[in-house]
Amino acid sequence: QVQLIESGGGLVQAEGSLRLSCQASGRTGSRYAMGWFRQAPGKAREFVAGISWSGSRTRYAESVSGRFTISGDNAKMTVYLQMNSLKPEDTAVYYCAARSVTLAAVVFTEDYEFEFWGQGTQVTVSS
Repeated sequence: QVQLIESGGGLVQAEGSLRLSCQASGRTGSRYAMGWFRQAPGKAREFVAGISWSGSRTRYAESVSGRFTISGDNAKMTVYLQMNSLKPEDTAVYYCAARSVTLAAVVFTEDYEFEFWGQGTQVTVSS
């Protein structure tokens, strides 16, 4: 089992920035591809960004491409989501997810592909 704890959410004005962190603990000896998803009120959970275990590959939702950056630090067992130029439509609960992998450069983008999930952190962007 892997436990994921997100932090860094909060209230920010439009065009502002936030950095989310996801700390992993538990069975961390394996390789994990990581992802960030979000869910706004009344909407389905959606993919935001994904990163391979090696960090060499990343994927982004079109809605955040160019504004958000996903990165990871395997030594610290932490993945980050730097969010710049935030918009009110980015308001949502953001979830971190992990999937054990054998290949170092695989990225996942579908929620059903991930095995472990954090509890989420709220991001609210005011206009």
